[in-house]
Amino acid sequence: MSDYLPHEVITNILLRLPVKSLVICTSVCKSWGSMIKNSSFIRAHLSRTINFNNLHGTHLLLLHGVSCRSYSRSFGHHQSVHGLIEEAYSLHYDNHVFDEYCKIGFQSPIADGEMCNECFRVVGVCNGLVFLADDLSHFGYNFIIWNPSIRKLVTLPKPGLRYQTVGGYNACHGFAFDAITNDYKVVRLVEDQMGDMDDSEDAANQTFVEVYSLAAGSWSDPRFVDPQCKINIGSPQAFVNGALHWDACDLTSSSYRYFILAFDVSSESFREIMMPKSLDSDLQINLTLQLSVSGDGKSLALFMTDPTEEEEDSFLDIWVMKEYSVQESWTKLITLRPQGPVESLLKALCFRKSGEVVLEIYHGRYRGEKARIELYSLDLASGQLKTLGISRYQYYTMDTYEESIVLLDRNDAVSC
Repeated sequence: MSDYLPHEVITNILLRLPVKSLVICTSVCKSWGSMIKNSSFIRAHLSRTINFNNLHGTHLLLLHGVSCRSYSRSFGHHQSVHGLIEEAYSLHYDNHVFDEYCKIGFQSPIADGEMCNECFRVVGVCNGLVFLADDLSHFGYNFIIWNPSIRKLVTLPKPGLRYQTVGGYNACHGFAFDAITNDYKVVRLVEDQMGDMDDSEDAANQTFVEVYSLAAGSWSDPRFVDPQCKINIGSPQAFVNGALHWDACDLTSSSYRYFILAFDVSSESFREIMMPKSLDSDLQINLTLQLSVSGDGKSLALFMTDPTEEEEDSFLDIWVMKEYSVQESWTKLITLRPQGPVESLLKALCFRKSGEVVLEIYHGRYRGEKARIELYSLDLASGQLKTLGISRYQYYTMDTYEESIVLLDRNDAVSC
């Protein structure tokens, strides 16, 4: 067919094919393989997929579920999984039914003996790529960028800041796309607890950043984070408007002052974004703050809980910043409390395109019932909860997902 049709026509036809068909087409002939693996074609196909999903409402959600013999959650975002029984990845339509699109197989290239944790944590998802970190409860140095749609992955080299080089530390991670350079970046924040990276008297608890570039295939040299801040272990990222965001704490303040640490992915510079004003007086040290992307994908959302409260007294506040980076635009949407004696709220997972929020709710705390964690979708307008029919796991993550062929052009991407 390529002998009779113009190149532009063939390109236009191929751009309309789904990911799995495109992968097959790379083997049809050499010219098609070269065309599909071209970086310009990969970007064009992704753009068309996003536009199609926006037009037809065919958005997807990536669910990662882990069942185990023992699961615990301590202060903040620290979690631990012991006695792994089952780990599953699946894609679901982000619609009213939440029906399953497909199950996803994953074969880790990391040997069990080289893992610090029993499973990876999904740190972030961007343009069909999933960033996995071996940092769920212990800080390992295994990092993977994975495209489930084409079953390809890239294993990252070990970062420069490790226990062997800096001693004790805290860390959190982020994953994002640099639209200026068409590069994917992993951002690693490391809080030096021992002061081994600096000879000054106040070196302890200083925070550093190192950035991995997928295009370069290497980590940058570490440098100071400005403004200096205390990071929260495993703090969930929020990538929106070209910047990564984490909740952080001011180190220079005599009392806890929480703020949002924003990292511009292109300029690789930091800045502060303020939390809601009412939190300045209400905020206590034991509150857990979790950032997310708002339902429209244009701004930030904030989930606030108090893990020290008794289950029956637990609460979840949901805030949205209606105008990005404008503190006055923070709006509290709802305060949730357990709806029965055998329920306790655990946490929110993410916003959906409809504006609903996916929640974990813990059942069976009392009356001798078998405990289970079930996923619900919360309608913020009515306050109504609808079960999503998933309750077989103890640990969950959920992220918006777009199918893509990103990584198909990389020679260092291996099949999984």
